[in-house]
Amino acid sequence: MVIQARMGSTRLPGKVLRPLGGRPVLDWVIRAATESEVASEIVVATSTEPDDDAIADHCRAAGIRVHRGSQHDVLDRFLGAVADVDSGSVVRLTADCPLLDPALIAATVGLWRAAGGDYVSTVQPRSLPRGLDVELVTIEALRRLDSLAVNEHRVHVTSHINTHPGDFARMGLVVSPAADDLRVTLDTPDDARLLDAVVALVGDRAPSWHEVVAVIRADPALRALNAHVVQKALEEG
Repeated sequence: MVIQARMGSTRLPGKVLRPLGGRPVLDWVIRAATESEVASEIVVATSTEPDDDAIADHCRAAGIRVHRGSQHDVLDRFLGAVADVDSGSVVRLTADCPLLDPALIAATVGLWRAAGGDYVSTVQPRSLPRGLDVELVTIEALRRLDSLAVNEHRVHVTSHINTHPGDFARMGLVVSPAADDLRVTLDTPDDARLLDAVVALVGDRAPSWHEVVAVIRADPALRALNAHVVQKALEEG
């Protein structure tokens, strides 16, 4: 399982080590990955930029393996993190999704084990809040991507798969009723305000996606904290 992390966010620098409910945001993601009980190993993939020394130091102190690579060619960095894996699949998580549900991670892996394919995710089609993103890609498909992906698709790792659907066998984990109008990712100060408020209600633990949705739906003022935030376009990086 690979968690992408970097300090250099343009809208909220240092966000992945920002405190949330008493622990850094990155540690929330590591905890969800661990509690999913489907990860043979957890690797944090960060860049070789000096700013990301803090991430590497934090992970090493916690006993988490770190791989460092290109700041801009994230696909190459990701491939480096799994260079010693010959077959099977890898789960991709990002360090700005602190409310990840371990059960969603396990369900994504379970769907792939049951049905196969190149790629399984909670994002295509999206029915969950942005920030509950889990992607699984086979090692074979990931290495095939290396010869296909260009420009922004090397930044977003798996975006080529979802913009060229005929090239890969894809499956999506979908929930009902949909909650894709909600946002629990961390990209802006207003996202941080919402996450702080949710964690104040649910506590320092990995909540289920049902609970996260219910908490936000129950309080329109809470949802309004980041309802105006627009996700950056693919080409913006």
